Amino acid sequence: MTALGRPQLLLQVSEVIMQARRYMMDLAGSTGNILTHHKTIQDLERYLGNVADKKEVKEFLTKVTSDKDGILHLFPWTGIINEDCQLSETFRVPDPVTGQMRRLISKIPPKEEEMFRNMIRRLNTIVKTAQDLDVRIMIDAEQTYFQPAISRITLEMMRKYNTEKAIVFNTYQCYLKDTYKEVCTDLEQAKRQNFYFGAKLVRGAYIEQERARAAALGYEDPTNPSFEATTEMYHKTLTECLRRIRILKDANMDPKKIAIMVASHNEDTVRFAIKKMEEIGIHPEDKVICFGQLLGMCDYITFPLGQAGYSAYKYIPYGPVNEVLPYLSRRAQENKGVLQKIKKEKRLLLSEITKRLAKGQLFYKPKGKYVPI
Repeated sequence: MTALGRPQLLLQVSEVIMQARRYMMDLAGSTGNILTHHKTIQDLERYLGNVADKKEVKEFLTKVTSDKDGILHLFPWTGIINEDCQLSETFRVPDPVTGQMRRLISKIPPKEEEMFRNMIRRLNTIVKTAQDLDVRIMIDAEQTYFQPAISRITLEMMRKYNTEKAIVFNTYQCYLKDTYKEVCTDLEQAKRQNFYFGAKLVRGAYIEQERARAAALGYEDPTNPSFEATTEMYHKTLTECLRRIRILKDANMDPKKIAIMVASHNEDTVRFAIKKMEEIGIHPEDKVICFGQLLGMCDYITFPLGQAGYSAYKYIPYGPVNEVLPYLSRRAQENKGVLQKIKKEKRLLLSEITKRLAKGQLFYKPKGKYVPI
Protein backbone atom coordinates (compact mmCIF):
# COMPACT_ATOMS: atom_id res chain seq x y z
CA MET A 1 0.00 0.00 0.00
CA THR A 2 2.94 2.34 0.59
CA ALA A 3 3.53 2.28 -3.19
CA LEU A 4 0.07 3.77 -3.88
CA GLY A 5 0.61 7.07 -2.11
CA ARG A 6 2.74 9.06 0.29
CA PRO A 7 3.91 6.74 3.11
CA GLN A 8 4.08 9.68 5.55
CA LEU A 9 0.28 9.88 5.45
CA LEU A 10 0.00 6.23 6.48
CA LEU A 11 2.40 6.98 9.32
CA GLN A 12 0.16 9.82 10.49
CA VAL A 13 -2.99 7.69 10.29
CA SER A 14 -1.22 4.94 12.25
CA GLU A 15 -0.41 7.45 14.97
CA VAL A 16 -4.07 8.51 15.05
CA ILE A 17 -5.13 4.90 15.59
CA MET A 18 -2.70 4.49 18.48
CA GLN A 19 -3.91 7.77 20.05
CA ALA A 20 -7.52 6.62 19.69
CA ARG A 21 -6.61 3.42 21.52
CA ARG A 22 -5.05 5.47 24.32
CA TYR A 23 -8.20 7.59 24.46
CA MET A 24 -10.32 4.46 24.89
CA MET A 25 -7.82 3.12 27.44
CA ASP A 26 -8.72 6.03 29.73
CA LEU A 27 -12.37 4.99 29.42
CA ALA A 28 -11.93 1.21 29.60
CA GLY A 29 -8.96 1.00 31.93
CA SER A 30 -7.19 -1.53 29.70
CA THR A 31 -5.10 -1.56 26.54
CA GLY A 32 -5.84 -2.99 23.12
CA ASN A 33 -7.97 -2.45 20.05
CA ILE A 34 -11.11 -0.38 20.62
CA LEU A 35 -13.62 -3.11 19.78
CA THR A 36 -12.10 -5.53 22.31
CA HIS A 37 -13.26 -3.34 25.22
CA HIS A 38 -16.97 -3.92 24.46
CA LYS A 39 -17.81 -0.43 25.70
CA THR A 40 -21.13 1.04 24.55
CA ILE A 41 -22.11 4.51 23.41
CA GLN A 42 -23.75 4.93 26.82
CA ASP A 43 -20.43 4.10 28.51
CA LEU A 44 -18.76 6.77 26.38
CA GLU A 45 -21.46 9.30 27.27
CA ARG A 46 -20.97 8.59 30.98
CA TYR A 47 -17.20 9.00 30.53
CA LEU A 48 -17.73 12.39 28.90
CA GLY A 49 -20.11 13.47 31.68
CA ASN A 50 -21.70 16.90 31.36
CA VAL A 51 -19.87 17.73 28.12
CA ALA A 52 -21.81 14.94 26.33
CA ASP A 53 -24.68 17.40 25.84
CA LYS A 54 -22.59 19.80 23.76
CA LYS A 55 -23.57 20.03 20.09
CA GLU A 56 -20.19 19.01 18.65
CA VAL A 57 -19.92 16.09 21.10
CA LYS A 58 -23.39 14.86 20.13
CA GLU A 59 -22.38 14.99 16.46
CA PHE A 60 -19.25 13.01 17.29
CA LEU A 61 -21.29 10.34 19.11
CA THR A 62 -23.64 9.91 16.12
CA LYS A 63 -20.65 9.00 13.93
CA VAL A 64 -19.17 6.39 16.30
CA THR A 65 -19.47 2.89 14.77
CA SER A 66 -21.09 0.46 17.20
CA ASP A 67 -23.32 -2.60 17.45
CA LYS A 68 -25.11 -4.52 20.22
CA ASP A 69 -21.74 -5.71 21.58
CA GLY A 70 -20.25 -2.23 21.87
CA ILE A 71 -18.14 0.32 20.05
CA LEU A 72 -16.18 -0.90 17.02
CA HIS A 73 -14.57 2.35 15.87
CA LEU A 74 -14.49 5.94 17.09
CA PHE A 75 -14.30 7.27 13.53
CA PRO A 76 -16.40 6.75 10.37
CA TRP A 77 -13.89 4.66 8.43
CA THR A 78 -16.53 3.91 5.80
CA GLY A 79 -16.38 7.51 4.63
CA ILE A 80 -12.59 7.43 4.54
CA ILE A 81 -12.36 4.48 2.17
CA ASN A 82 -15.15 5.97 0.04
CA GLU A 83 -12.85 8.90 -0.70
CA ASP A 84 -15.11 11.64 0.64
CA CYS A 85 -13.68 12.50 4.09
CA GLN A 86 -11.19 15.12 5.18
CA LEU A 87 -8.65 13.49 7.52
CA SER A 88 -8.10 16.66 9.56
CA GLU A 89 -11.82 16.98 10.31
CA THR A 90 -12.52 13.27 10.78
CA PHE A 91 -9.90 12.39 13.37
CA ARG A 92 -11.20 14.48 16.28
CA VAL A 93 -12.35 13.40 19.75
CA PRO A 94 -14.03 15.41 22.54
CA ASP A 95 -11.97 16.44 25.53
CA PRO A 96 -13.68 14.81 28.55
CA VAL A 97 -13.06 17.94 30.66
CA THR A 98 -13.84 20.86 28.33
CA GLY A 99 -15.89 19.13 25.62
CA GLN A 100 -13.82 20.83 22.93
CA MET A 101 -13.07 18.69 19.89
CA ARG A 102 -9.40 17.77 19.90
CA ARG A 103 -7.54 16.82 16.74
CA LEU A 104 -5.58 13.56 16.86
CA ILE A 105 -3.79 14.51 13.67
CA SER A 106 -2.07 17.76 12.78
CA LYS A 107 -3.78 19.96 10.23
CA ILE A 108 -3.13 18.39 6.82
CA PRO A 109 -2.67 20.73 3.85
CA PRO A 110 -5.27 20.37 1.05
CA LYS A 111 -2.59 18.98 -1.28
CA GLU A 112 -1.81 16.12 1.11
CA GLU A 113 -5.52 15.49 1.72
CA GLU A 114 -5.83 15.03 -2.05
CA MET A 115 -2.80 12.70 -2.04
CA PHE A 116 -4.53 10.49 0.53
CA ARG A 117 -7.78 10.44 -1.45
CA ASN A 118 -5.81 9.52 -4.57
CA MET A 119 -4.21 6.61 -2.69
CA ILE A 120 -7.63 5.34 -1.58
CA ARG A 121 -8.97 5.85 -5.11
CA ARG A 122 -6.14 3.74 -6.55
CA LEU A 123 -6.71 1.03 -3.96
CA ASN A 124 -10.44 0.95 -4.70
CA THR A 125 -9.69 0.66 -8.42
CA ILE A 126 -7.35 -2.30 -7.86
CA VAL A 127 -9.71 -4.13 -5.52
CA LYS A 128 -12.76 -3.49 -7.73
CA THR A 129 -10.83 -4.91 -10.69
CA ALA A 130 -9.91 -7.98 -8.63
CA GLN A 131 -13.57 -8.41 -7.70
CA ASP A 132 -14.69 -8.09 -11.35
CA LEU A 133 -12.09 -10.67 -12.43
CA ASP A 134 -12.96 -12.95 -9.49
CA VAL A 135 -9.39 -13.09 -8.21
CA ARG A 136 -8.02 -12.29 -4.77
CA ILE A 137 -5.79 -9.43 -3.72
CA MET A 138 -3.42 -9.80 -0.79
CA ILE A 139 -2.30 -6.52 0.72
CA ASP A 140 1.23 -6.87 2.01
CA ALA A 141 2.36 -6.02 5.53
CA GLU A 142 4.92 -3.31 6.25
CA GLN A 143 6.84 -2.05 9.29
CA THR A 144 4.89 -1.68 12.54
CA TYR A 145 4.84 2.11 12.31
CA PHE A 146 2.85 1.86 9.04
CA GLN A 147 0.85 -1.26 9.83
CA PRO A 148 -2.04 0.07 11.98
CA ALA A 149 -3.19 2.27 9.08
CA ILE A 150 -2.64 -0.46 6.49
CA SER A 151 -4.59 -3.03 8.51
CA ARG A 152 -7.41 -0.59 9.28
CA ILE A 153 -7.85 0.39 5.63
CA THR A 154 -7.56 -3.24 4.53
CA LEU A 155 -10.26 -4.34 6.99
CA GLU A 156 -12.55 -1.65 5.64
CA MET A 157 -11.85 -2.86 2.10
CA MET A 158 -12.82 -6.34 3.30
CA ARG A 159 -16.04 -4.96 4.73
CA LYS A 160 -16.81 -3.23 1.43
CA TYR A 161 -15.81 -5.97 -1.03
CA ASN A 162 -15.82 -9.28 0.89
CA THR A 163 -19.58 -9.59 0.98
CA GLU A 164 -19.90 -12.92 -0.84
CA LYS A 165 -16.38 -14.35 -0.71
CA ALA A 166 -12.89 -13.40 0.47
CA ILE A 167 -11.46 -11.08 -2.21
CA VAL A 168 -9.26 -8.88 0.00
CA PHE A 169 -6.68 -10.51 2.30
CA ASN A 170 -4.67 -8.82 5.03
CA THR A 171 -1.13 -9.99 5.80
CA TYR A 172 -0.06 -10.85 9.35
CA GLN A 173 3.63 -11.07 10.30
CA CYS A 174 4.08 -13.74 12.95
CA TYR A 175 7.45 -12.45 14.16
CA LEU A 176 5.47 -9.78 16.03
CA LYS A 177 4.39 -10.35 19.62
CA ASP A 178 0.85 -9.02 19.02
CA THR A 179 0.01 -11.03 15.89
CA TYR A 180 -2.29 -13.57 17.55
CA LYS A 181 -4.19 -10.81 19.35
CA GLU A 182 -4.50 -8.72 16.18
CA VAL A 183 -5.84 -11.67 14.16
CA CYS A 184 -8.40 -12.50 16.87
CA THR A 185 -9.51 -8.86 16.95
CA ASP A 186 -9.91 -8.72 13.18
CA LEU A 187 -11.79 -12.03 13.17
CA GLU A 188 -14.18 -10.54 15.72
CA GLN A 189 -14.73 -7.45 13.57
CA ALA A 190 -15.46 -9.66 10.53
CA LYS A 191 -17.99 -11.64 12.56
CA ARG A 192 -19.70 -8.58 14.03
CA GLN A 193 -19.87 -6.71 10.71
CA ASN A 194 -20.67 -9.85 8.73
CA PHE A 195 -17.99 -9.90 6.04
CA TYR A 196 -15.67 -12.60 4.76
CA PHE A 197 -12.23 -12.55 6.40
CA GLY A 198 -9.05 -13.24 4.44
CA ALA A 199 -5.58 -13.60 5.99
CA LYS A 200 -2.15 -14.39 4.64
CA LEU A 201 0.14 -15.64 7.39
CA VAL A 202 3.88 -14.99 6.99
CA ARG A 203 6.83 -14.97 9.35
CA GLY A 204 7.87 -11.42 8.38
CA ALA A 205 10.60 -9.49 6.65
CA TYR A 206 11.58 -6.42 8.71
CA ILE A 207 12.88 -7.90 11.94
CA GLU A 208 16.28 -6.17 11.86
CA GLN A 209 14.70 -2.77 11.13
CA GLU A 210 12.12 -3.23 13.88
CA ARG A 211 14.72 -4.15 16.50
CA ALA A 212 17.07 -1.33 15.48
CA ARG A 213 14.28 1.27 15.59
CA ALA A 214 13.02 0.06 18.98
CA ALA A 215 16.55 0.30 20.41
CA ALA A 216 17.17 3.75 18.88
CA LEU A 217 13.86 5.26 20.09
CA GLY A 218 13.76 3.45 23.42
CA TYR A 219 10.50 1.53 23.18
CA GLU A 220 9.81 -2.17 23.71
CA ASP A 221 10.96 -4.45 20.89
CA PRO A 222 7.74 -5.54 19.12
CA THR A 223 9.31 -8.73 17.72
CA ASN A 224 9.47 -12.21 19.18
CA PRO A 225 12.81 -13.03 20.82
CA SER A 226 13.65 -16.09 18.71
CA PHE A 227 12.84 -18.08 15.59
CA GLU A 228 11.19 -20.70 17.79
CA ALA A 229 8.92 -18.08 19.37
CA THR A 230 7.95 -16.86 15.89
CA THR A 231 7.14 -20.40 14.82
CA GLU A 232 5.03 -20.87 17.94
CA MET A 233 3.16 -17.62 17.14
CA TYR A 234 2.58 -18.78 13.55
CA HIS A 235 1.23 -22.16 14.64
CA LYS A 236 -0.92 -20.67 17.42
CA THR A 237 -2.47 -18.12 15.06
CA LEU A 238 -3.10 -20.69 12.33
CA THR A 239 -4.66 -23.10 14.84
CA GLU A 240 -7.07 -20.40 16.04
CA CYS A 241 -8.17 -19.69 12.47
CA LEU A 242 -8.70 -23.41 11.80
CA ARG A 243 -10.65 -23.76 15.05
CA ARG A 244 -13.00 -20.97 14.04
CA ILE A 245 -13.48 -22.46 10.58
CA ARG A 246 -14.49 -25.73 12.26
CA ILE A 247 -17.02 -23.86 14.41
CA LEU A 248 -18.57 -22.45 11.23
CA LYS A 249 -18.79 -25.94 9.72
CA ASP A 250 -20.38 -27.38 12.85
CA ALA A 251 -22.96 -24.58 12.85
CA ASN A 252 -23.83 -25.29 9.18
CA MET A 253 -22.53 -21.86 8.26
CA ASP A 254 -20.30 -21.08 5.30
CA PRO A 255 -16.76 -22.15 6.34
CA LYS A 256 -15.39 -19.89 3.61
CA LYS A 257 -16.25 -16.90 5.82
CA ILE A 258 -12.63 -17.38 6.90
CA ALA A 259 -9.99 -17.95 4.22
CA ILE A 260 -6.31 -18.44 5.05
CA MET A 261 -3.14 -18.55 2.97
CA VAL A 262 -0.25 -20.35 4.65
CA ALA A 263 2.58 -18.42 3.00
CA SER A 264 5.61 -20.31 4.24
CA HIS A 265 8.73 -21.99 2.89
CA ASN A 266 9.19 -23.85 6.16
CA GLU A 267 8.59 -27.60 5.84
CA ASP A 268 7.70 -28.01 9.50
CA THR A 269 5.05 -25.28 9.30
CA VAL A 270 3.50 -26.81 6.18
CA ARG A 271 3.45 -30.24 7.85
CA PHE A 272 1.93 -28.66 10.96
CA ALA A 273 -0.82 -27.02 8.88
CA ILE A 274 -1.71 -30.30 7.15
CA LYS A 275 -1.70 -32.25 10.40
CA LYS A 276 -3.79 -29.64 12.21
CA MET A 277 -6.29 -29.57 9.34
CA GLU A 278 -6.67 -33.35 9.68
CA GLU A 279 -7.05 -33.14 13.47
CA ILE A 280 -9.67 -30.40 13.35
CA GLY A 281 -11.54 -31.91 10.40
CA ILE A 282 -10.87 -29.44 7.61
CA HIS A 283 -10.32 -31.06 4.22
CA PRO A 284 -8.52 -29.83 1.08
CA GLU A 285 -11.84 -29.86 -0.80
CA ASP A 286 -13.26 -27.35 1.69
CA LYS A 287 -11.08 -24.79 -0.13
CA VAL A 288 -10.60 -22.56 2.90
CA ILE A 289 -6.84 -23.06 3.31
CA CYS A 290 -4.26 -22.55 0.59
CA PHE A 291 -0.48 -22.61 0.51
CA GLY A 292 1.98 -20.30 -1.24
CA GLN A 293 5.69 -20.18 -1.98
CA LEU A 294 7.87 -18.00 -4.19
CA LEU A 295 8.58 -19.24 -7.71
CA GLY A 296 11.95 -20.98 -7.62
CA MET A 297 11.80 -21.65 -3.87
CA CYS A 298 10.71 -24.93 -2.33
CA ASP A 299 9.13 -26.51 -5.40
CA TYR A 300 9.49 -29.81 -3.54
CA ILE A 301 6.91 -28.46 -1.08
CA THR A 302 4.53 -26.79 -3.54
CA PHE A 303 4.17 -29.57 -6.10
CA PRO A 304 3.31 -32.41 -3.69
CA LEU A 305 0.75 -30.14 -2.05
CA GLY A 306 -0.92 -29.53 -5.40
CA GLN A 307 -0.80 -33.21 -6.33
CA ALA A 308 -2.43 -34.09 -2.99
CA GLY A 309 -5.38 -31.81 -3.78
CA TYR A 310 -4.42 -28.79 -1.70
CA SER A 311 -4.61 -25.32 -3.23
CA ALA A 312 -0.97 -24.38 -3.75
CA TYR A 313 0.36 -21.29 -5.50
CA LYS A 314 3.68 -20.01 -6.79
CA TYR A 315 4.17 -16.30 -6.19
CA ILE A 316 5.86 -14.46 -9.08
CA PRO A 317 7.48 -11.07 -8.34
CA TYR A 318 6.89 -8.89 -11.38
CA GLY A 319 8.46 -5.59 -12.35
CA PRO A 320 11.71 -3.88 -13.36
CA VAL A 321 14.83 -5.70 -12.15
CA ASN A 322 16.03 -2.75 -10.03
CA GLU A 323 12.69 -2.75 -8.19
CA VAL A 324 12.27 -6.51 -7.83
CA LEU A 325 15.81 -7.28 -6.56
CA PRO A 326 15.41 -5.48 -3.20
CA TYR A 327 12.24 -7.50 -2.59
CA LEU A 328 13.95 -10.76 -3.50
CA SER A 329 16.93 -9.92 -1.30
CA ARG A 330 14.57 -9.49 1.66
CA ARG A 331 12.98 -12.86 0.90
CA ALA A 332 16.44 -14.41 0.72
CA GLN A 333 17.33 -12.87 4.09
CA GLU A 334 14.03 -14.05 5.52
CA ASN A 335 14.54 -17.58 4.19
CA LYS A 336 18.18 -18.26 5.05
CA GLY A 337 17.21 -21.78 6.10
CA VAL A 338 15.71 -22.44 2.69
CA LEU A 339 18.83 -21.29 0.90
CA GLN A 340 20.93 -23.58 3.08
CA LYS A 341 18.76 -26.51 1.95
CA ILE A 342 19.41 -25.94 -1.74
CA LYS A 343 21.42 -29.16 -1.84
CA LYS A 344 18.33 -31.05 -0.80
CA GLU A 345 16.31 -29.56 -3.64
CA LYS A 346 19.05 -30.42 -6.15
CA ARG A 347 19.19 -33.98 -4.80
CA LEU A 348 15.42 -34.34 -5.16
CA LEU A 349 15.51 -32.95 -8.71
CA LEU A 350 18.28 -35.37 -9.68
CA SER A 351 16.31 -38.24 -8.17
CA GLU A 352 13.18 -37.26 -10.12
CA ILE A 353 15.09 -36.95 -13.41
CA THR A 354 16.72 -40.35 -12.86
CA LYS A 355 13.33 -41.91 -12.10
CA ARG A 356 11.77 -40.46 -15.25
CA LEU A 357 14.67 -41.56 -17.44
CA ALA A 358 14.42 -45.08 -16.02
CA LYS A 359 10.70 -45.16 -16.88
CA GLY A 360 11.24 -43.57 -20.28
CA GLN A 361 8.85 -40.79 -19.27
CA LEU A 362 10.86 -37.59 -19.24
CA PHE A 363 7.82 -35.32 -19.50
CA TYR A 364 5.11 -35.99 -16.94
CA LYS A 365 1.86 -34.24 -16.14
CA PRO A 366 -0.05 -35.34 -13.03
CA LYS A 367 -3.62 -36.42 -13.73
CA GLY A 368 -6.51 -35.02 -11.76
CA LYS A 369 -9.14 -32.33 -11.62
CA TYR A 370 -7.81 -29.61 -9.39
CA VAL A 371 -10.03 -26.70 -8.45
CA PRO A 372 -8.20 -23.80 -6.81
CA ILE A 373 -9.55 -22.12 -3.71
